[in-house]
Amino acid sequence: MARRLFFVSGVHSGHASLRGEQARHLSKVLRVEVGQQYEISDNSQKYLARVSEAHKDAVSFEILEKLPTTPELPPIHLYAALYKFENFEWGIEKATELGVDHIIPVQTARSENGLDKAVPKRLERWRRIALEASQQSRRTFLPEIHPLLSLRDALASAPGLRLFLDERRDAPHLSTLTLPTTPVSLLIGPEGGFTDEERSLALAANWAPLSLGPRILRAETAALAALALLRR
Repeated sequence: MARRLFFVSGVHSGHASLRGEQARHLSKVLRVEVGQQYEISDNSQKYLARVSEAHKDAVSFEILEKLPTTPELPPIHLYAALYKFENFEWGIEKATELGVDHIIPVQTARSENGLDKAVPKRLERWRRIALEASQQSRRTFLPEIHPLLSLRDALASAPGLRLFLDERRDAPHLSTLTLPTTPVSLLIGPEGGFTDEERSLALAANWAPLSLGPRILRAETAALAALALLRR
């Protein structure tokens, strides 16, 4: 059985610790005991560690050894148009499990009215969701959850190979893409898709349209299907 993994704020002189909610989870739910071994990550290196102290609100670790740490390639930047927060948060969780490196919420013409104003208050919650999903899926690195961007800013600033999902059937299928090792930026539209103006802006900014086939998928389904193909 695979060891559980936890993220720590840092490793110092061969030791690390968890405090607060994560420590309480280890103590109350997992009933951690001194001597048990876990994997921990400081978001730059993964370690095998042994519990040296276990208290209700603090668990300390002794580092036993470094574990192999290899970033997945290509780095994936997911630009996701805003849609209902319940579904958007589910999408963050699953995108994290599938290995996305960056998640950038994007305001588009067909994003629901008012969601953009609530994003700043949601960012910390979204980062907690990504943390929990990263631990569950035993990632070494946390995805970065970015503040909201306008579509124009997203189109102009995205790194690497630029791809957007287009429901038009003449677009090439994403599965035909030869994957690079350099960054890939993937733009997913909202429920209702992109407007013609937005599609023209994307094309003018050197974003390539790609398809997932003949069916119309919900935004969160499209994102997960595309990420699975990019992580194949």
